[in-house]
Amino acid sequence: MQLQDILFSQGFGTRRICSGLVQQGLVSVGDEAVVCTDPSAVFDEAGLVFRVQGETWQYHERAYLLLHKPAGYECSQKPSTYPSIYTLLPGPLRQRGGGAAAGVQAVGRLDQDTTGLLLLSDDGKFIHRMTSPRHHVPKVYEAQVKHPLDAKQTARLLEGVVLDDDPQPVRAQACEAVGERHLRMTLTEGKYHQVKRMVAAVGNRVEALHRSAIGGLSLPPELAPGQWRWLTSAEVLALTQKVA
Repeated sequence: MQLQDILFSQGFGTRRICSGLVQQGLVSVGDEAVVCTDPSAVFDEAGLVFRVQGETWQYHERAYLLLHKPAGYECSQKPSTYPSIYTLLPGPLRQRGGGAAAGVQAVGRLDQDTTGLLLLSDDGKFIHRMTSPRHHVPKVYEAQVKHPLDAKQTARLLEGVVLDDDPQPVRAQACEAVGERHLRMTLTEGKYHQVKRMVAAVGNRVEALHRSAIGGLSLPPELAPGQWRWLTSAEVLALTQKVA
């Protein structure tokens, strides 16, 4: 693939901009960081490491990211009140592929006050597999609640509660009181404000909510709020195999 096309596919601007970056000597290629000034120079993109204006990147045909979402951010490209989660990502990740649907997209959403594990990708099939209700991808939430928990509350959450907009009961796949006011709940659905509404239905109130795992993938403890990293190929494979 030509170098200008590699840069374009990775989100560094239009082909004209990418060509200009190369011609200005702002792009180096390979482990030895050899400067290339020919936009049409051809490289094997698989595993390619390159640098743009001194910043190191590795070529990824598709982007699969894990973000530790902090509170106070909206999972929207056009947020209404709070800043967008996409501002936490480097520009190229927000522009990959070009076109109207450029960049990575959140795989599902978390409320602005909810923290924790959020996946992002530019792979539409992956996003669909992970969010489609028919695949029942488990998601683990840690809820701090207002009132002390009791066995009746957790039992009702496991048996199913009726929410005001749906006559069919919704159930937690797993539910346990980890502490007096710490509830751990696993869901395989993604209804609007589901954890908060389910907890309210059993007479309690969520005061803080954190997603700790999706599909067996846990939020890495070393990843601070607002930080992100690439998923490994093994992690992507494990996620897709579980929902195939």
